[in-house]
Amino acid sequence: MTDSMTDVPSASPSGLDNLRAEVRRFLADELVASTFTPAVDSWMTGFDAEFSARLAAQGWLGMTVPAEYGGHGRTPLERFVVNEELLAAGAPVASHWIADRQMAPSILAHGSAEQRQRYLPGIASGTTFFAIGMSEPDAGSDLASVRTRAVDNGDSWTISGTKVWTTGAHTAHAMVLLARTDGQPSDRQTGLSQFVVDIPHPDIEIRPIRSIDGQAHFNEVIFHDATVPASALLGQRGGGWAQVMNELAFERSGPERYLSTMPLLRAWASLLARTGATPEQRDTLGSLTAQAWGLRRMSLQVAAELSAGRNPDVLAAMVKDLGSIFEGDLGDAVRSSSLAVAKLGGNDPFATLLAHSTLHTPVFTLRGGTNEILRGIVARGLGVR
Repeated sequence: MTDSMTDVPSASPSGLDNLRAEVRRFLADELVASTFTPAVDSWMTGFDAEFSARLAAQGWLGMTVPAEYGGHGRTPLERFVVNEELLAAGAPVASHWIADRQMAPSILAHGSAEQRQRYLPGIASGTTFFAIGMSEPDAGSDLASVRTRAVDNGDSWTISGTKVWTTGAHTAHAMVLLARTDGQPSDRQTGLSQFVVDIPHPDIEIRPIRSIDGQAHFNEVIFHDATVPASALLGQRGGGWAQVMNELAFERSGPERYLSTMPLLRAWASLLARTGATPEQRDTLGSLTAQAWGLRRMSLQVAAELSAGRNPDVLAAMVKDLGSIFEGDLGDAVRSSSLAVAKLGGNDPFATLLAHSTLHTPVFTLRGGTNEILRGIVARGLGVR
């Protein structure tokens, strides 16, 4: 970590109050119009292309993308403010989330001129959605053991293999794929490359995976010797591992890593304000709020590091580790302190939020890298052997 880590940005960064107020007014109008119902984990499960289009019309997608590619040339801190408000409100942002969060910066950093022109304007306009093809069956969190292979045909690549837990593949227009182009699985990080693959594709099969609550936002994606053009290669051949590690700073550090269950906390606070709280409930509410505030400060620091052009991979891993634990603890604490019964399909919005929080909690410490993997990253970054 750098010396700049001591320069923590303000909890309410200067000059961003007007933007925050603008987002809140937009969300208030959307709620009045009943265009969405606040939900936990909305950045993973809240697929709503029309809502994404309305955000794009406000200039809130592709915020850090240069204007020449259809973006708005704004800062990571401005983007942070917008996303923080969307997540805290439980807005349905899953359709565009992966594209806007990590594919836009990745394509800017590693993509060809053709790829930038092809994908970035669609990301900024909310019309091009992405999925991530990283995890594989039997690999667990050992990303370097991927077996999916891409064979170079000169003017094309032939891809074979299987990806799993691929969020949103059934609604995406493209997928970023990590595959082995050289060597053997035993070579680990060496010989891995990234590709941008358009979907649907006649030789790419997408099978839904239903979660415990009956939703199907995960998928198994099978590449049956799928041929893609040579131009699908993202960045350098063999540079896939380094590129993925850079992307993960964006994936692991944002406010979504501690705000997935924030709509539940807000709903509980509102309920207690109406019905009254016991001293124990006030203590629980205060403790959870303080933890969220601390995580927010850490996440803001990551946004500041990104604004300065640095790669805060260690701090991002810390945010994801602590944030994912907090998200689960929040649901447990509210459930223990509340008299409500978690229930799906009823007329009580709070009981529904509580039920979804309970059902989603097991994935919080798995997605984006297990907490054990993240702690290894932090240890190595701090020089621990």
